[in-house]
Amino acid sequence: MAYIGTKPTIGNFQICDAISVVNGQAAYTMQVGSVNVIPQSANHMIVSLNGTIQKPNSSFTVSSSTITFSSNLSTGDVIDFIQILGDVLDLGVPSDATVTAAKLNNDIISGTTALTSEPADTDEFLVSDAGTLKRIDYSLIKGGSSNAFHAYDMSSNASGTLVLTSELLDDGSNYNTSNGRYTAPSAGKYHFYCSAVASTSSGDSYINFHLNGSVINGGTDQGGNTPNQNTQGIMIATIDLSANDYITMVSQNSVYSNYIFFGGYKLY
Repeated sequence: MAYIGTKPTIGNFQICDAISVVNGQAAYTMQVGSVNVIPQSANHMIVSLNGTIQKPNSSFTVSSSTITFSSNLSTGDVIDFIQILGDVLDLGVPSDATVTAAKLNNDIISGTTALTSEPADTDEFLVSDAGTLKRIDYSLIKGGSSNAFHAYDMSSNASGTLVLTSELLDDGSNYNTSNGRYTAPSAGKYHFYCSAVASTSSGDSYINFHLNGSVINGGTDQGGNTPNQNTQGIMIATIDLSANDYITMVSQNSVYSNYIFFGGYKLY
């Protein structure tokens, strides 16, 4: 930007808190708002003592937040003011709504800022909510439990509702090894699968999924069919469930207590 006359000097200008002179003392602590401040150098300060501007590095020196005058001050001396200019290239804290996207470097996100592991639940992400920038915790957007389970084996050969007594996994403890029910923890689409091997040759052994005690998917003709002893039936289905709906695996005739499994998971 062009200027008429001298280009304005920018910097983090601060006036130090008033200092009461202590008789016989040359060194004083500089503070702004009762907090110690450290000038960039003595040349970045304007100091007035008894109405006279002091020469940096001659009439006074600076070390950290301490200003030391060239001689001890005495009662009656007055430190009129100490102005800290700051780094003249330092804008200080920008005013609200003054930093635009054009002011940000395109390398603000780089390899050095990349996460090397899964974010913590309290890590925050920036999102635009209808044009308003907001922050959101990772715990609110990370993927939840799939509520997957896989059960297998029974205590003995059986027909009817098949109660599998062992579990390979049960994410959410939604399968009950006492009654053979998988209970949906929330509404959504679920995918189920099961398999069994017939233990009898007296009639076909169909396996089906039942929803809340009733056959689904059109009846036994769409179930897994094990037409002869020692043959395997397989059933796969994707089902819409409401919270607390339950699914069971049911067989028309007897199946072996092993060579059997029942599993599933929530899709979304």
